[in-house]
Amino acid sequence: MSIELVDVQKAFGSNQVLKGFNLSIQEGETISVIGGSGSGKSVALKHIVALLRPDDGDVWVDGENVARLDQESVYEMRRKVGYVFQFAALFDSMTVDENVGMGLRRIPDMTEAQIKDRVAECLDLVDLEGRGDRFPSELSGGQRKRIGFARAIATRPKYLLYDEPTTGLDPVTTAVIDDLIVRMSDRLGVTGVVITHDMKSAFRISDRIAMLYDGRIRTEGTPDQVRASTDPIVRGFIEGKPELMAGAE
Repeated sequence: MSIELVDVQKAFGSNQVLKGFNLSIQEGETISVIGGSGSGKSVALKHIVALLRPDDGDVWVDGENVARLDQESVYEMRRKVGYVFQFAALFDSMTVDENVGMGLRRIPDMTEAQIKDRVAECLDLVDLEGRGDRFPSELSGGQRKRIGFARAIATRPKYLLYDEPTTGLDPVTTAVIDDLIVRMSDRLGVTGVVITHDMKSAFRISDRIAMLYDGRIRTEGTPDQVRASTDPIVRGFIEGKPELMAGAE
């Protein structure tokens, strides 16, 4: 099973953000959704976990139409999905162990010993073993991002959604985060959906890339196919040349 967004439309007041957004995400792949700031990438992502509901269209996750689920069924569906927030969204008053173990404490019959073991396993996977007793304020920005990864994978989700995972990071830390995204796919077998405007990162981590422009998918394909696009809108974006986009439809 997979994720599929079909003709999704979403407006906020008079601002029509998604105008018929279509995207299919295959099991086991990592797909990056690229596009300019304010193009609606994060809006599209939030529809997958019903943080937003479409004005029209359908959102399918493992054969269930998320847009039509009641709230209890939404909570059940979200157990399959890990969400890596743009700025990690850690709780400053909680230790690293407590932040990573948050979702585990909602799982019935999971003991404290099991939670401790799982948290340690997740911290090891993001190369932050031994830091569980620290607080977020004691960590670097890149380390906080990695704690966000650990928290997202703690419940062993089938899908991982990444919202601008490299925003605000230096090139070296960005490369570390990119390597982690690849590791999540290779070692955990999760399906990844990455929202980004960082083209170097997108080309490095993705099996496929889809570009959102003017509320719709403008192009999608493998990194090589996107690189080879002759569409001036696509070329202008991936090469950082707005003059190519000027006047193009």
